[in-house]
Amino acid sequence: MRPDERRSAIMRAVKSRDTKPELVVRRLAHKAGFRYRLHRKDLPGKPDLVFAGRRKAIFVHGCFWHGHDCARGDRMPTQNRDYWSAKIQRNRARDTKNVRLLEADGWSVLVVWECELKDRASLSSRVESFLA
Repeated sequence: MRPDERRSAIMRAVKSRDTKPELVVRRLAHKAGFRYRLHRKDLPGKPDLVFAGRRKAIFVHGCFWHGHDCARGDRMPTQNRDYWSAKIQRNRARDTKNVRLLEADGWSVLVVWECELKDRASLSSRVESFLA
């Protein structure tokens, strides 16, 4: 398999829902006793977890795809660098816009980054304090 075909196969396999980081955050919220809805289409950005009664939403972002400033998010593919740079910038702009729209409508928003899953205890307390 050629390298470009291999990369295409890898990118096709990337999911936007039910990712491992998202499932971890769901388990943490559920274990803490909070119930939620998933990916509500009527809200800007379709937040990953929505706590409608509390007017709170959680986005779970992959560090690479959303341009986080950690080691994983700071990596840029060597091939087609201009495309990826522009794509990640568009993703960041869209994320910022969606958070602003939600907050303007009275929602509280928490963004959980993929790299934050390394410290589950800290993440759990952060999610619980956000939802309390």
